[in-house]
Amino acid sequence: MIIGASSFAGSLKELDQHVRSVELYMPKLGVYEGNCLQKNRLEQILDELSTCDLDTSMHAHYFADVPTYPKGLVVDTASMEPIHFKLMEECIELAGKLETKAVVIHPGRVGDDRQRSLGRMTTNLKRLAAFASENNVMLGLENKEATDPGNLCCEAEELLKVVNEVDSSNLGVTFDIGHANLTCGGDHEKLNEFIRTVSEQVIHVHLHDNYGTWTSNYDGDEHMAPGTGTIDYSVLNSLKGYKGIFNLEVFSIEDVLAGKEMIREHISL
Repeated sequence: MIIGASSFAGSLKELDQHVRSVELYMPKLGVYEGNCLQKNRLEQILDELSTCDLDTSMHAHYFADVPTYPKGLVVDTASMEPIHFKLMEECIELAGKLETKAVVIHPGRVGDDRQRSLGRMTTNLKRLAAFASENNVMLGLENKEATDPGNLCCEAEELLKVVNEVDSSNLGVTFDIGHANLTCGGDHEKLNEFIRTVSEQVIHVHLHDNYGTWTSNYDGDEHMAPGTGTIDYSVLNSLKGYKGIFNLEVFSIEDVLAGKEMIREHISL
């Protein structure tokens, strides 16, 4: 079992003391001016990373409409222009160089026509998966929270439909238990069924907690420390045969430590 944490949970040096992997959160590493990658800034981070004993995963650019997210790095995978492909391909290329375990990709937005948006996203993901294949990189399409009705791929069935239609050995599923808990309304049995449905395609896992209901703060997607919300993490034992990273997508070292305890207590994989 590999336990990791996102790069915004602490410095690389701090994370190196507590986890085996770091998820490099590309939009928030501070390595862009607008949508232009600043290679000198990136090299500084990579130099620090080279002094740590950490595997890597990576979180690619995505859609967000909040002040804390850099507007020049917004990517809706259901509506991509050349600049968006450039951003995503930069991320995938870097992942290849670092021998990164997985690159997380968000589904796009519903837009005016759900089926048309799904079709565009599937086409875009085929292109990204082909580029990932050239760079020996595995992509994980993440399930989103249904508390935001603008999200695609919240339900397990729609997520798998897209992955199956892309039909690439370089695209699987990033299972996000916090998002699934919101989609399932905090219902333990529904959450367990969600996991069983996607289990065979899961190549990466995100762990964080919430209350399973919509709130005015990020539609309920609070990214709390595991054990402080309503999720029963024993459902993760339904991920039969999973050997990848359990990435703690939380905001502090204290939450990382709480998450590690929760994993050890509830997961027997």
